[in-house]
Amino acid sequence: MDDPSAKPAEVGDDHFVQSLARGLAAIRAFDADDPAMTLSEVARKTGMSRAAARRFLLTLIDLGYLRTDGREFQLTAKVLELGYAYLSGQSLPRLATPVLEELSAELGESVSMAVLDGTDIVYVARVHTRRIMSVSIAVGTRFPAYATSMGRVLLAGLTETQIGAVLARSDLRKLTPRTTTDPAALLDAILAVARDGWASVDQELEPGLRSIAVPVRNPAGAVVAAINVSLSAGLLPPEDDVERTTRIRSALLSAADRLLDIQRTVAVPPPMSGGPFAS
Repeated sequence: MDDPSAKPAEVGDDHFVQSLARGLAAIRAFDADDPAMTLSEVARKTGMSRAAARRFLLTLIDLGYLRTDGREFQLTAKVLELGYAYLSGQSLPRLATPVLEELSAELGESVSMAVLDGTDIVYVARVHTRRIMSVSIAVGTRFPAYATSMGRVLLAGLTETQIGAVLARSDLRKLTPRTTTDPAALLDAILAVARDGWASVDQELEPGLRSIAVPVRNPAGAVVAAINVSLSAGLLPPEDDVERTTRIRSALLSAADRLLDIQRTVAVPPPMSGGPFAS
């Protein structure tokens, strides 16, 4: 298990391979907002010189991870192999999928599972019913942990010192007018999640989006993942919303119990992440 007090590798460390880091940075530069970019755009987004960016892009083309029309560069489907290598070695997301599908059918809402990676959460399983966010969520999608229900559940599984360290490394900014960015207030909210055993985040990641999450624990009691339900906010009278929240929380807790039972009966390695200090 990763030591959450360990520092991430930095340039200058004996084992740090800067060329590998830059190559990965070139791949990660492409996303939903920038699916195709020119050489200059890649250089600007990664902080590389044009000459360095060109070398990495051409290498990635030779390896089959990028293609170009002579002006713009785009990822190819081969990059999916990188993510598949991770997912194929993770039993819990695979075993969780039927549980998440049943939960989604029961509630009529989208359901997801995520793990903590550095200061972000990464989706490792998802069942969606309808799109309620402006961005599409899929396996591999990342969001800042501090502004999400699953992130707060996962952070609540750490010690108070570790939580503070993750928040110190996070880019705490207002994603919506309701986003909590004060470190002390966030720490209090996360510690409350640790006491209550569940989290609810109302329109802090995106306007109109509310989510409720609970932890997934392994047989030793450690938090190894989080599951959540995403729903539209503010559509029900307060009394009906309280009833809905209670129903969703109860269903999530039951699903988490089922996932714990699965782990007890099957040798399940936990979904590995880079740990809270990995990026």
